[in-house]
Amino acid sequence: MNKTKQEHFLELYKPNHDRFERFCRARVYGDMDYRDLINDTLLVAFDKFETLKSKDAFLSFLFSISIRIIGNYHQKKKVTRFQKEDAIFTLHDKSVNPQEAADVHFLHVALAQLVDEQREAIILFEISGFSIKEIVEIQASSESAVKQRLKRGREKLVEILTYESTLKTGEINHG
Repeated sequence: MNKTKQEHFLELYKPNHDRFERFCRARVYGDMDYRDLINDTLLVAFDKFETLKSKDAFLSFLFSISIRIIGNYHQKKKVTRFQKEDAIFTLHDKSVNPQEAADVHFLHVALAQLVDEQREAIILFEISGFSIKEIVEIQASSESAVKQRLKRGREKLVEILTYESTLKTGEINHG
C-alpha cells in the first residue's frame, strides 16, 4: 500500500513532537507564541517535505526551518525582547510545584538574554538532548564553534542566574 505524503509526514513527526515542542517553547519564550512557531514550521516542512534527503534528519529539518522562521520574525517585527512584562508567557504545567515553575521561568528569562546562537546551542544540547555533532548540522557550523557557544552560554547563564538569585534574596550590598 502506497502511503500518502501526509501519512508519511505524520509518521515521521509524531515520535519527534515532544522534543520539537520543547525546543520551540524554550527558543521563543517571551518573543512569540511557541504554537505559532510549531504551526508555521510544520506548514513549511510539509511543503518542502520532498527535499528531505533522509528520514533520520527529520528533526534537524524541523529545527532548521523553525530557526529561519524565528530569524524572519525578528527581521520583520524588529522586536525588542521583553517590551512588556505581560508578553512573557506563563507555564501551564499543573504537575510542577511553584518553586520549580519559578525556576523554569527564571531559566527561560535568562536564556532569552543569550546571543541567538548560544541560546539555540544550549536549548538543543541541554533541553532537547542533541549531540554536538547533530547541533553542528543544525547550526551549519564547526564542532569547535558549537562547543564554544555552549561554554560561553553556560558561563553567561551562571552569571545571569547568580545575579538574579542575589536580587531575589536581597544579598547585593548597596554600599
